[in-house]
Amino acid sequence: MYISEAKEVTEVYFANVTTENFTFMSLYTIAFYNLENLFDTVDDPDRMDETFTPVGEARWDEKKLKAKVRKLGSVIASIGQQDNPYKPVLIGVAEVENAVVLEKLINSPQLKELGYSFVHYDSPDERGIDTALIYRSRFFKILSSEAVNMFLKTPEGQPDLTRDILYVIGELAGQRVHVLVNHWPSKRAGEAETAYKRLEAAKQNRIIISKIKSEEPDARIIVMGDFNDDPQSDSITHLMDTDFYNPMELLLTNDEGSTTYRGKWNLFDQIIFTNNFMKPYQNPFVFEKADIFNAASVVIQKGKYKGNPFRTYAGPKYLGGVSDHFPVYAVFEIET
Repeated sequence: MYISEAKEVTEVYFANVTTENFTFMSLYTIAFYNLENLFDTVDDPDRMDETFTPVGEARWDEKKLKAKVRKLGSVIASIGQQDNPYKPVLIGVAEVENAVVLEKLINSPQLKELGYSFVHYDSPDERGIDTALIYRSRFFKILSSEAVNMFLKTPEGQPDLTRDILYVIGELAGQRVHVLVNHWPSKRAGEAETAYKRLEAAKQNRIIISKIKSEEPDARIIVMGDFNDDPQSDSITHLMDTDFYNPMELLLTNDEGSTTYRGKWNLFDQIIFTNNFMKPYQNPFVFEKADIFNAASVVIQKGKYKGNPFRTYAGPKYLGGVSDHFPVYAVFEIET
């Protein structure tokens, strides 16, 4: 497990906003972002990461890594700015190889002075891609964290290695919150053929949720991730049950989502939370708004794929973009 350190900082946002120490910050943006294969350039003999090396199919080198980190840093610093002038305080991420690339990311020019830290565990995923939680240590205090293994099996009964569920308990502006960061199995082998894996992932999240609620009945729980399923899918319905609210349900349309496949929009990237975030008279930690971050910097601007996420690779072809997913975010208000 790796928990990074970060320094205390002060920020300036807009010309009409004075320098603040943000002790009285009331709006908090929480985001999720699939970073599309944020690998280092070193071949790990224990992982299938050969593609992302200087001699691999992607010809992945330090120059490309540095460019991607710089672009990701710029995007992360901008998420939700149209709804909240403050930078995101929590960002769940997927498809990161290790703590090395996360250190590079939080120390990128756009993020370095914002005091980001992260929680990360190496998962058993065959390709070596993990989830992590990036957070602003000035505002979010880690109380505990663990990687919860997803015990999946193939139809033949063999272990099916995938990403862990990252479970973090922390305090945001004095409010205790439980965060689960997920990256569920893909549909690469077929949607119907792999549906059972995502349903099992939902069930394992529910086991964690049930345990939390048995010890803390009114717990505030946020579940985020790349679920590789849309809001109406059986797996997401099972995850939500009756005690969660999914603000992403209304965001998926024929013309908008967080990622595309063969011309069809999907909203695999979601932030879901317990119903108590919807009760302003009972809870000082209240949901305000959720959206997809699809500013010009993350969108293809012309050609056949205009409007799609500006990805880093299309197969083995290097495009130089940011990610094949848009970030999603939710804004919360905390009365202090």
